[in-house]
Amino acid sequence: MRVGVVKLGAIGTAVLLEYCLDEIARREDIDTFVISSGSKIKPEILEDIKGENFDLLIITCPNAGRILEPEKLRFKIRTVVVTDSADKEWLESVECGYIVVKADSMIGAKREFLDPTEMALYNSYVLGVLAGTGVIRLVQHEINRALKEDYIPKVVVDCWKAVEFGGFSNPYAKAKAMAGYVIAETVSKLTTRACFVERDFERFVLLCATAHEMMRIANALVDQAREIEKSNDTVLRTPHSKDGGILRKTELLERI
Repeated sequence: MRVGVVKLGAIGTAVLLEYCLDEIARREDIDTFVISSGSKIKPEILEDIKGENFDLLIITCPNAGRILEPEKLRFKIRTVVVTDSADKEWLESVECGYIVVKADSMIGAKREFLDPTEMALYNSYVLGVLAGTGVIRLVQHEINRALKEDYIPKVVVDCWKAVEFGGFSNPYAKAKAMAGYVIAETVSKLTTRACFVERDFERFVLLCATAHEMMRIANALVDQAREIEKSNDTVLRTPHSKDGGILRKTELLERI
């Protein structure tokens, strides 16, 4: 099967998405092809792939509800949009599938604050939250199901949905992961204000810094949750088999 991944701009879920579908490069059932517009969001590149023969097309884009008009998503092939934000009207109007990850909050994109180092650090925090809470596993399962069945996901990921896939056996670990997700989810309120509303220099710089500190703490909480699971030898692992099936183990020294 041919899987196309189109990355418009940047969201945390997109950074390692194609690798999450084949983490040790051993799957024999899929080939993955990636096209990206880099940090700029250019929906027009969707026109370049309309002649491609994919079995599944995955489009990642921040704020898809405002950027991707429903009529531009009418491909002949099954399509899934992965985004951080989309309103109810957009979700009900699109014919394609979607995975909306609320905790994948916008970065503090102000020149006076953001440089390549800060950008990389922020994305490492976001990835920690997404991986540790269960979002990456949710994406893994939803995309795999779309590849194996006549199915497209329509999922909005809140803290409850995330930890459902987190596989936590300890309730304190689950609570810490949920706390991290909720904090990460609220980060975009500050970065949106900093980038598009606040005009005072000191205020918008401090808002960006505050938001990034919140994401760092969210990641720290999620890391603590994983450490609890490690101490009990109950960390859930779901690797892919060669045929693309999803395996499962919890004990570190358990064979699969």
